[in-house]
Amino acid sequence: MSNPNLNTDSNNQNAAEREFENAIRPAAIAEFSGQPQLIENLVIFIKAAKIRGEALDHVLFHGPPGLGKTTLSRIVANELGVSIKETSGPVIEKPGDLAGLLTSLEPNDVLFIDEIHRLSTVVEEYLYAAMEDFRIDIMIDSGPSARSIQINLNPFTLIGATTRSGLLTAPLLSRFGIKSRLEYYNHDTLRKIILRAAGILQVEISEDAAGEISRRSRGTPRIANGLLRRVRDFAQVLNDGQIDIGITQHALKALNVDEHGLDEMDNRILLTIIDKFKGGPVGINTIATAVGEESGTLEEVYEPFLIQEGFLQRTPRGREVTAKAYSHLGRKRPGSAASGFLFE
Repeated sequence: MSNPNLNTDSNNQNAAEREFENAIRPAAIAEFSGQPQLIENLVIFIKAAKIRGEALDHVLFHGPPGLGKTTLSRIVANELGVSIKETSGPVIEKPGDLAGLLTSLEPNDVLFIDEIHRLSTVVEEYLYAAMEDFRIDIMIDSGPSARSIQINLNPFTLIGATTRSGLLTAPLLSRFGIKSRLEYYNHDTLRKIILRAAGILQVEISEDAAGEISRRSRGTPRIANGLLRRVRDFAQVLNDGQIDIGITQHALKALNVDEHGLDEMDNRILLTIIDKFKGGPVGINTIATAVGEESGTLEEVYEPFLIQEGFLQRTPRGREVTAKAYSHLGRKRPGSAASGFLFE
């Protein structure tokens, strides 16, 4: 029998984390840190739409998770002075669900669909006319008595977010007038984000401690803020609430986050390729099976950072670890090209 107290504690913790995440999200474009080119362009597009009194063109935000796609979507709505309705691809199961969302939008409102690559084919097809002509055709009844009813919609802006833009169909992709990729953040920007979040949490943190967390945050604000909260726990129990460099390094070591920002799963992926598959090449599905993780999670969460930091590379034959990975893990790599490895 499950313990109801455990469920309550878990729900309370999740609610507290959501409350914290909402508190630290910037609400205005001037408060957003990072992504300078993307922000510069968005400012222009938003101002132009407001001058014309029109709905902003449909927007696609794509890139690794945790970089601010949802936050930016809310900021866009705030800057436009309109309401936003939020949903996700898997939640919209049938055309009626989509119709309910679209018909509830006021003129120039924003509809945000997270994980838009996971929309079903039939829902996506209904979305085409909505995006292009601001109308939907709904089938009533079935069989010989079936008929189509056309519903006109208020002009709106669809903002889609995805970690896997390559899975979007060409017809859907072509209907986004603004396509923006979010990149990993540099250490200095993450340090500023951490200092801002620490202020909201009302905890004292030194500059070098914030810098240490930023360097181990995989270029990702969500991870930076998550690590800050965990380091705060160690500081409150072991260091009178003060987050200094010593307690930060102690906490990050306990959390298995190394000096490169690689966590336990990152290192397991690299070690698996080295130990079980001689450094590669090896397919992503085979790696996923070996480490006990979904291949989609590896591609979306782990692989982009490992490639970005030079620990992993894609080849036509599969994934291979690099010389940097061998050095990082203290492993001896094969010393000749004849062994079949590709080196940088």
